Amino acid sequence: MFALPFGPFIVLLLDLLSVAIFGFGVWWVVGWFTGTVTTTLLIAGIVMIAFTFLGRYIFLLFMGKSGRDDPKMARSSEVQRITQPDGTKIHVEFFGPANAHPLILTHGIGANSTDWYYAKRLLGEHFRLILWDVTGTGKSGRSPKGDYSLDKMAGDLEAVLHLAGKPAVLVGHSMGGMITLNFCKLFPQHLGTKVAGLIIANATYTNPVKTTTARKFVTAIQKPILTPFMYLIIILSPLFWLMTWMSYLNGTSLIPNRFSTFSGRQTRGQVDFMTLLQCLCSQGVMAKQMLGMFKYDVTETLPRITVPTLLIAADHDRGCNPDASVYMNQAIPGSKLFICQASGHGAMIEQNEQFMTAVSEFSHEVLSSHRSGSKGQKTLKKAKR
Repeated sequence: MFALPFGPFIVLLLDLLSVAIFGFGVWWVVGWFTGTVTTTLLIAGIVMIAFTFLGRYIFLLFMGKSGRDDPKMARSSEVQRITQPDGTKIHVEFFGPANAHPLILTHGIGANSTDWYYAKRLLGEHFRLILWDVTGTGKSGRSPKGDYSLDKMAGDLEAVLHLAGKPAVLVGHSMGGMITLNFCKLFPQHLGTKVAGLIIANATYTNPVKTTTARKFVTAIQKPILTPFMYLIIILSPLFWLMTWMSYLNGTSLIPNRFSTFSGRQTRGQVDFMTLLQCLCSQGVMAKQMLGMFKYDVTETLPRITVPTLLIAADHDRGCNPDASVYMNQAIPGSKLFICQASGHGAMIEQNEQFMTAVSEFSHEVLSSHRSGSKGQKTLKKAKR
């Protein structure tokens, strides 16, 4: 839901509703035992408590079609931990043949590296996939200094890059794309040497409130409302975490996720997966990441990017308008633009075959030039839906 900068407000309303439903349910059940409410209210209270913990199964029926290959939180047994100079522990996983072309994949806000499920399914046979959990998410440790700026995360990406052992393509989705572009700003010396190419998906080049849905309104409320609200989330992070879980269990949080992340072609399992990932993230960490994105801008860096770049957008992306990718395509010399059709912000999930085919074709083309005797383009196996 943090895909939209004003998403936390919607989440807060649903969280408060979830607390109210549970609270009234308990009150009426206890009241019946103390003789202060009627049997009718007792039944209503039992239904409300049951809804608090089981309502998700009802809402899921309306979230999309059933799927035969819904994403799962699969982890690799091949793992490496990086300790950064500031003490941050970065969790890195590897999939695919050790001698294959390397792709380094960076996930977005409110997620962890398991959201690259379809990348592992569709690309893992032909590429060396290097996935990492951004600081404070998944199995990576939190920043000892509380630093979740995009500069900090770009530095973490550089540390991950050293594990590739050969020129790699950097793939970033949403906030991961911003981290990747910020990496280009801070570490331009790696472009063309350790970095063979870039794939920037569903991302922007500036403060995301300027390229989202209702951008004028969201930009106007950023300083007086959004920024203070982020600090409130940080202060009350444990409470927000608890309310987020309640909203997930009763199913109400599925609704905003369905409309902020997908276009309508998703499966109910995909909606459930992305919603669960957000529950597993610290609300305080996400708020700090959002504050970091408010200060983000790489506009002047774009013309100086010298490696092949593929920009991936989605035609129904409400979190990051496709116009942002069009602008970057015009600003980055020689870049290519691919727009996923019938897809929302979570294009790598909803239209995984379109997305991964574009990634595969571009990466083979770019990386083959760095190794003689390339076997050329491989055929992508299809994912079942």
